[in-house]
Amino acid sequence: MALLDIKNLTLEIDTGQTRVKALDKVNLTVSSGEIRALVGESGSGKSLIVSAISGALPPQWRMTADRLSWRGESLLSMSTEQRRQVMRRDIAVVFQNPVSALDPSATLGQQLEESIPDELVRGNWFWQRGQNRRKIAIGAVHKVGIKHHRHYLSAYPHQVPTDICQKFMIAMALVSQPKLLIADDPTRGMETTTKTQVLKLFTRLNQTKSLSILFVSHDLLAIASMSHTMTVLYAGQTVESGKMKHIRKRPLHPYTKALLDSAPSFRNNLPPKSTLPTLEGTIPPLQHMPIGCRLGPRCPRAQRDCVVTPVQRRIHDHTYNCHFPLHMEKL
Repeated sequence: MALLDIKNLTLEIDTGQTRVKALDKVNLTVSSGEIRALVGESGSGKSLIVSAISGALPPQWRMTADRLSWRGESLLSMSTEQRRQVMRRDIAVVFQNPVSALDPSATLGQQLEESIPDELVRGNWFWQRGQNRRKIAIGAVHKVGIKHHRHYLSAYPHQVPTDICQKFMIAMALVSQPKLLIADDPTRGMETTTKTQVLKLFTRLNQTKSLSILFVSHDLLAIASMSHTMTVLYAGQTVESGKMKHIRKRPLHPYTKALLDSAPSFRNNLPPKSTLPTLEGTIPPLQHMPIGCRLGPRCPRAQRDCVVTPVQRRIHDHTYNCHFPLHMEKL
């Protein structure tokens, strides 16, 4: 069963002179117990999708979708209070910039304790509930790798390093025991050992608690090690989606292949000072998006038909949006 189901999500931004489509008919689903990776280079619209799901978009932006539902209920038709309850208990979000997402006027401990739902706190008297809330908060920070909890729980966001703020964001997201965790580049700026610890925590929660995870990142090495499925985004358009093992073995979209080829290789026979494969050009600005397939000006397989927006095609549970996919002779 799909917990989160998004079909043809379109986001238009008013620039003052015209409206531009930052997201163009994006499709995305996250099933129960699934870890789905949402990948794409910077500027492709990954964080905009996270904001659209969480309801954190500015009111002047125009968002439309054929379907944006949570467990069968439309998020677009919910009231503000209903949406807030869903985001408080069922969906947790780790935003990309932890310093700006945290409240600068409250300590990290106060913000973490406030994130604990009342039904998870035991005790009949207020001091008993306060002690239990504190105990839960300490356990949450230990899980994400923060050892000196006394110092950090009493500190303000501007007094601690960015990676500690990121860990507190993860702890605040997990402490409510959500059904879906949306992690927007959650390991940015972390050391390798700490990053590994956080990724193992996510994997363990997925296996033991059936926690569904939407992992938004461009760290392909981290994504490949833990994700079941992957959706590739380019310039606000969904280009390919399917099981991770199938996409890694045989990507059908040229952009997906370019992303996979750009990941660092650790082969023993790799020649010294080898250059990484790259895709020529840069992602286009919102005001000057090409017509049709937005990858067209950079695509090595582009032809005249690419001025028409490709429709989504499906091979079993593997979907792609391309007129001239790779391995065409094998399809």
